Amino acid sequence: MMPSLMPPSLDDIKHARAALDGVIRRTPLMRHPLLAGETGLDIYVKHENHNPTGAFKVRGGVNLIASLSVDERARGVISASTGNHGQSIAFASKHAGVSCVIAVPRENNPDKNAAMRALGATVVEQGKDFDEAREWVEHEAQVRGLRYVHSANEPLLIAGVGTYALEIFEDIADLDVILVPIGGGSGACGCCIARTGLGKKTRVIGVQAAEADAFTRSWRGPQRVSADRTGTFAEGLATRFSFDLTFGILKRELDDIVTLTEGELEEGVRLALRATHNLAEGAGAASLAAAMKLRDELQGKKVVAVMSGGNITIEMVKRILASPG
Repeated sequence: MMPSLMPPSLDDIKHARAALDGVIRRTPLMRHPLLAGETGLDIYVKHENHNPTGAFKVRGGVNLIASLSVDERARGVISASTGNHGQSIAFASKHAGVSCVIAVPRENNPDKNAAMRALGATVVEQGKDFDEAREWVEHEAQVRGLRYVHSANEPLLIAGVGTYALEIFEDIADLDVILVPIGGGSGACGCCIARTGLGKKTRVIGVQAAEADAFTRSWRGPQRVSADRTGTFAEGLATRFSFDLTFGILKRELDDIVTLTEGELEEGVRLALRATHNLAEGAGAASLAAAMKLRDELQGKKVVAVMSGGNITIEMVKRILASPG
């Protein structure tokens, strides 16, 4: 059975915080002088890469799995992922004693595959990319009677990841801008819902890869569009479609969006390492790269960049560090 696509509220986010208590710790919100110096901004980093799975999505996974019915727990769950969402569901399922199947694209990040298996998930390689893996999962869920967990069309996931936005607003009451990467859009939705529910004037700006910009073109244009392929190394941003629930929320609530070239995304990874001493994946470093790109527009504003994840392979780090930049 598909979940209701009613958007979660601020109260749902607060309820999710209770579900995360004792499982997920508050993550740091830090000001890095070197990053401030390079960007010329009053900028802070929300370190969601410090979560148990190395990414923000674990918050949503824990909240959703904790909310399953007795019948759903007995049947088990299935989902598609390029890694961070899958790790979140695997982590939460292991914690709750629920069986878990995750489909990943062929040639997916091997470190993320290994991490999901280490958390007890059955990992199956299907399709050329995330969306083909997702289509396989939707069929298997019907055939096998498993609880299908969509990576975006899940109010409980959005409510869970929205808890990091609550932490941000508690730490900085007079925040002007949040920069947040967008793949499926759950993290940006959480920021928007918390912002609006708390009555803040903070602008939420999404960050996408220019080589995976179906969401951006849909958000800016008169109708939703999809893409035949994605060409970004940042797998957390590599979606060819926008999704009903998250797109509906962000079409209303998101203030702006910026796209980054592959070179800019790579420089984001280098900037994260150089100026914050954190290893960030492409999606996780995207908000830092966006801050650099928008630095003239953001002058004089208090900015938070969400470092959404740190799950990058050694091979990718070597390639990015070896490139001329």
